[in-house]
Amino acid sequence: MGIRDILVHLDNSASSPHRLDVAISYAVKHGARLRGLYLITHSYYEPRALDEKTECEKIENMFIDKTQEAGILAEWVFQDSSVMGSNVSDLITMHAYFTDLIILGQANLSAPAAHIPIDLVERVTLMCGRPVLVVPYTGIFNNSGTRMLIAWKAGRESIRVINDSIPILRKAHSVAITEIGTTNMGQSQSLDNVSKFLDKHSINGSIEIINAGSFPIGDTLLNNVCEKKIDLLVMGAFAPNRRGTLELSPVAKHILKHLTVPVLISH
Repeated sequence: MGIRDILVHLDNSASSPHRLDVAISYAVKHGARLRGLYLITHSYYEPRALDEKTECEKIENMFIDKTQEAGILAEWVFQDSSVMGSNVSDLITMHAYFTDLIILGQANLSAPAAHIPIDLVERVTLMCGRPVLVVPYTGIFNNSGTRMLIAWKAGRESIRVINDSIPILRKAHSVAITEIGTTNMGQSQSLDNVSKFLDKHSINGSIEIINAGSFPIGDTLLNNVCEKKIDLLVMGAFAPNRRGTLELSPVAKHILKHLTVPVLISH
């Protein structure tokens, strides 16, 4: 199954134009329709501000201009929700049910976008049942998906996102499968199985095992991404904690906070 429909969430942040460029590049590469989603939420008694309307029209015009220039099938979706208690993450999730790939922006903690919860990526990924591509709030990544790195850890989280990323992996020029630990490790059977699984889908991936020692795994992974000039990281996100409830793993939290390239996650 390929990617036929892509949903990109756009907002009033300075990173929206670059996020749209990434979404267009994926739509072109996969021959997919692109939907641009802009949401405004407020209480029933709160009138919509004039500057919100102007900002929305500005983003819509940008979306139309860029998608027409790229020659892709596109649709603009605007939703102004005045329902008490509605929130952006729930609304995005409902739209995400009917798409193949959703593209969100990394939270900029120093300049958060209006109406957008800081944990938007976490909420949507947990609930939508679709792969989520998270684009850093700074940088240009129009070639994302050319050189890919899979962060492997034996378990459901990693194999789930690998399966969801197969259409993108197939179009990559190179794929690296990396397992990072804190002790000297031999090549695990699960790592061999991942390579064999991808080979069945005509995806050839190189295998690497890294001993991080006392260095944090998240930083080791980001350093490896930089050294290999990776433009898309694929990794699991959620894992059960000691209480048995699901939450972002410490490594996933670190990556999403210090993102240097787009990352594909799913649950």
